[in-house]
Amino acid sequence: MKKTNFDLHLEQELKNPDFAARFQRAGEAWDVALQLASLRQRSGLSQKQLAHRLKTSQQQISRLESTAYEGHSLSMLRRVAQAMNYHVRVSFVPVSKNLSTATKGKARKNLAQQHLMAAS
Repeated sequence: MKKTNFDLHLEQELKNPDFAARFQRAGEAWDVALQLASLRQRSGLSQKQLAHRLKTSQQQISRLESTAYEGHSLSMLRRVAQAMNYHVRVSFVPVSKNLSTATKGKARKNLAQQHLMAAS
């Protein structure tokens, strides 16, 4: 498959260690946010209902489910999981010098969604 302009640009940017580190952190936040939203939806709860269970605000739940939010604490993740009868499991994986195609695909999807959200 032919590389898009975005693919070429991303490859160039990833050569910068600072950018690569920020890119990796953004992907991690993206994964946490998607897992939280998916878990809540599978549990049949709205953000407001989950917030009520946690004695917090709907805005806090929205923040936790935001792909841009990087302030997730283990204690809050435990509270959210417990409210839906789940446990939190944290995994540590070795750092890879080359980001996978799947990670790059997530980045493209993330950027596309951000552009759609900004446009609406």
